[in-house]
Amino acid sequence: MEKELNKLQKDALNDISVADSINILQDIEVKYIGRKGLINEILKGLKDLPDQEKKIIGPLSNKVKQEFISALEKKKNHLEAVEIEKQLKDEIFDITVPGNARPIGTIHPLSQIQFECENIFNQMGFAVMDGPEIESEYYNFEGLNIPADHPARDMQDTFFLSDKHEEKHGGLVLRTQTSPVQIRTMEKYGAPLRVIAPGRTFRNEATDASHEHTFNQIEGLMIDKNISLANLKGVMMEFLTRLFRKEVKVRFRPGYFPFVEPGLELDFSCLLCNGKGCSACKRTGWIEFMGCGMVHPNVLKAGGVNSNKYQGWAFGFGLERLAMMRYGIEDIRHFNSGDLRFLKQFKL
Repeated sequence: MEKELNKLQKDALNDISVADSINILQDIEVKYIGRKGLINEILKGLKDLPDQEKKIIGPLSNKVKQEFISALEKKKNHLEAVEIEKQLKDEIFDITVPGNARPIGTIHPLSQIQFECENIFNQMGFAVMDGPEIESEYYNFEGLNIPADHPARDMQDTFFLSDKHEEKHGGLVLRTQTSPVQIRTMEKYGAPLRVIAPGRTFRNEATDASHEHTFNQIEGLMIDKNISLANLKGVMMEFLTRLFRKEVKVRFRPGYFPFVEPGLELDFSCLLCNGKGCSACKRTGWIEFMGCGMVHPNVLKAGGVNSNKYQGWAFGFGLERLAMMRYGIEDIRHFNSGDLRFLKQFKL
């Protein structure tokens, strides 16, 4: 058996040395170490040999196989190098010809500005929260101080998905605002809180240049002891100044929102005219930005927070409006159009 192995090794190495193509090498590999190859057949027969002979033939068979594989790989690399050299001599290849550039996608402008807003609020100590886009009527309305018979529901044309009698917390709707995350976050974490909740919202709108059925909001919520609107004003001044990279002033106006009391509208100074008045700000020097106010005690109660011990404020603004003001976009429908000519203008 030892002599047979030595002869087999010599024959295998000789076959490799005279091979002159990759295809022939592949045939040699199958012949010797394929499923029924000569070397593998010897290894399979080791179990039938006497123990004394196994101790000699076993290591020798493995050595023959390893030397065969090493010689085969070396010859293969040599033949591939020869083939490449031949192609370079025989074929014309101009290395100065420019290659075909692969198109690279871009991050959507709304995603860009959302990431930037999240980073700014993170730096001010706000955590980023998320919630489901399909909400129950309880979290979307009732928990936010908007009961079923409240006229404020008429302010939001809603996509209803199921009847309120079919679900534990009322019917299912596509959320009309990111405010339901307020309730869910208070239920889970209690108070104090400092969070923002970005996300998509849906309303049954007649679409035009300034209205869309699908849009993005960022909701903000701060709850603690001795919280006032002065804290909100300072936070928003700092946020807008960092976002627009220039000093921004803000002001409050009275406004109505069922889940805050008092309710306010927040405007910031027009960046195009520096507050002097232009067509963009309707000659007022101010840009309407968002709704906000002190969180209503009923909302705190719905979230399981003691309204006698804690108070807080909330705000919500649309990302599309912010992006339109920042980039000078005239039609909100561009964001969801899928038009690459529009999207490619916002490369990072």
